[in-house]
Amino acid sequence: MPRETEQTQSALVEAEMARRLLRRIRDLMEREQAVQARLDQFVDAIASNMQANVASIYLLRRGGSLELCATEGLDEEAVHKTQLKSGEGLVGQVAFNARPLNLAEAADHPMFAYKPETGEDKFHSFLGVPILRGGRTMGVLVIQSQKARIFTEIEVEALQTVAMILAEIAIEDERAAGAKGHLKGIRLHPDRPETFSGLAFSEGLVQGLAHLHFQPIASGNLIADDTRAEEDRIEDGIAKLRANVDIMVSGEAANLTRASREIFEAYRMFAYDRKWVDRLREAVHAGLTAEAAVERVRNEHRARLMKARDPYLRARLHDLEDLANRMLRILGGELTESGNVDIPDGAVVFARDLGPAELLDYDQTKLAGIVLEEGSPSSHTSIICKAIGLPLIGRAEGVLDQIESGDTVLIDGEMGDVHIRPLPEQIAGFTMRMGVRGEMGKLYASQRDAKTITKDEQTLSLQLNAGLMVDLPHVESSGADGIGLFRTEFQFMVSDFMPRLQEQTDLYRKAIEAAGDKPVTFRTLDLGGDKILPYSDPVPEENPALGWRSIRIALDRPGLMRYQLRALVAAGAGKLLRVMFPMVATVDEFIRAKELMMIEVRRASKMGEDMPRKIEIGVMLETPALAWSVMAICDHADFVSVGANDLMQFFFAADRDNARVSDRYDPLSPAALSMMKFIADGCRRSNVPVSVCGEMAGRPLEAICLIALGFHTLSMSVTGIGPVKSAALALDAQKLRDYIEPLIRVDSRLSSVREEVKLFCMKEGIPI
Repeated sequence: MPRETEQTQSALVEAEMARRLLRRIRDLMEREQAVQARLDQFVDAIASNMQANVASIYLLRRGGSLELCATEGLDEEAVHKTQLKSGEGLVGQVAFNARPLNLAEAADHPMFAYKPETGEDKFHSFLGVPILRGGRTMGVLVIQSQKARIFTEIEVEALQTVAMILAEIAIEDERAAGAKGHLKGIRLHPDRPETFSGLAFSEGLVQGLAHLHFQPIASGNLIADDTRAEEDRIEDGIAKLRANVDIMVSGEAANLTRASREIFEAYRMFAYDRKWVDRLREAVHAGLTAEAAVERVRNEHRARLMKARDPYLRARLHDLEDLANRMLRILGGELTESGNVDIPDGAVVFARDLGPAELLDYDQTKLAGIVLEEGSPSSHTSIICKAIGLPLIGRAEGVLDQIESGDTVLIDGEMGDVHIRPLPEQIAGFTMRMGVRGEMGKLYASQRDAKTITKDEQTLSLQLNAGLMVDLPHVESSGADGIGLFRTEFQFMVSDFMPRLQEQTDLYRKAIEAAGDKPVTFRTLDLGGDKILPYSDPVPEENPALGWRSIRIALDRPGLMRYQLRALVAAGAGKLLRVMFPMVATVDEFIRAKELMMIEVRRASKMGEDMPRKIEIGVMLETPALAWSVMAICDHADFVSVGANDLMQFFFAADRDNARVSDRYDPLSPAALSMMKFIADGCRRSNVPVSVCGEMAGRPLEAICLIALGFHTLSMSVTGIGPVKSAALALDAQKLRDYIEPLIRVDSRLSSVREEVKLFCMKEGIPI
């Protein structure tokens, strides 16, 4: 028989062996067994079907060592006795590297560690594969034979497939068996208390049940009934995935910066990567379902890349995970559109990251909080969470490896901590804090309808930041004095198409009606930078945050701006209409933008349409250039609103979305506060109303400093209204002004006045 024919025949035999093994395992899965019994049956099935002399399962102990938990072929007395430290021996190397190890002569390997109690000295060949779940190494599956040989690719593939199935089944068995059925000292699924420290993007204290944004595949959906059908499904899924990515890249990346385009192109490269696709095909051919194949390949990549120190390689992990998530959605018939997710009451959603549209897909009455491995305090998801009072913890790195749906969790939106499977003492302490916060909530509620007047009789206006329909009921429930910032771009960002004129008009009118007699200030579209819409046409540039964005786009391409202004004029019929333009850097820009507004006003009047009772046109001061031109801008603007987030970002030259620098600078530094005082004084001298919106306005300590400097209107998220009002009612603003003015002069040597103001509040009894 020719050599090629022999090889082909051998491959066919091995492939049939692999399928026979999976069928045997499926039969074992249908039986109800304790964990140890199941492991014993597994090794017996593996050894007999793979024609190996030895099959062994090593599982990870709580201390990090690997314990021999089941074997067919080694000395039975070694079970639960033989242990290997992390990285020790060949088994330890497989676990540490999360890669298969295939050797013809195991004893010749420099990391070989002989354990005499196992009696393995007579076995030469060694094949070990990691048992992975969610990128977490749970153990190692090993086969050995007396004959010195390298195991074939089909055999390696088969053992990896079995290892994946073993991971899911062992965890399900362990859960079903309860505490008495657990293997002593073995940790298969996360069950110990864990605490992760992240950043609090939206405040709040919550006890709830974890819900994974993407669920692991159940063991019953791992092994294919019809391999040919699964092969067709994976091929169809690959084709749809590539088409979807092509549309995404051509539709969005074509309009992005060079750096962004490179990221999207790298993402597309993974979708077309032959090795990735081949791994999917091999896994399905070995007998897995299409979904299980995606999950297995993702586990392999995740386990390896999580060990990489190179930040570029770790970033690529996210591309691969997102591709896997897209593929699973496609296989499930969802394409890449999020559906209405069924969640339990008090659910805390855990995800790598979450877009605003995905967030709004969840039932807001059941959703208690969000925890992200990534995220940004200024992302649209963070803004929405603040607007609806939903606690959000971001940058909790590694949390997805340790969380399972249904776990009890405590979300500390004050400290930025996530407590998973907490101890009773932790729950008791947390419950006490929630009670205190609840009492504070009652205090805030009792003050809801009270006017915000300081102890030295300065009247303040505390208003809401808003942007979506879900925000509008908070105007009445929080006791806010109006909407100080209505972000009109949100309507555009959660829609797949540009909202029609009537849709825009309806939303703006509803916002005005929800506020009743209270003012609503609409900010015109703030596009560009990180706000890229499918139907916008930004120019590729190196630094989008400082590039062609916001008012600059509006002035160069006035069609979209005029379309929106027309909707605003129509929505304001018979009412006060307040409109402001964002990211203005020069007075001339504001004058040109104001003229666009007046064109639409004159048009509406000429057409005989109902007109607003009064129109006020203001400017959002977000650039240092305009800060130092405050007197000049006051000659043309009806009001000034300081956008503190962007102003501080540009003032400190620190990207607020960059974790390395965003928290490095304090807005209560003398330099920043002296600039804010300059703005407030300039507006007061010009008799032009001035307000502040942004993070500073919604934090009590920063807010009272702004009040002391002369800002009497503050706009914030709904969660800030109560705490800021409570602090303001206890504040003597002039006394604080006299206290901090000497600290923020140009000759100040302080880096921040934060501690000094805290001391002032302690002496004055101001709750912060």
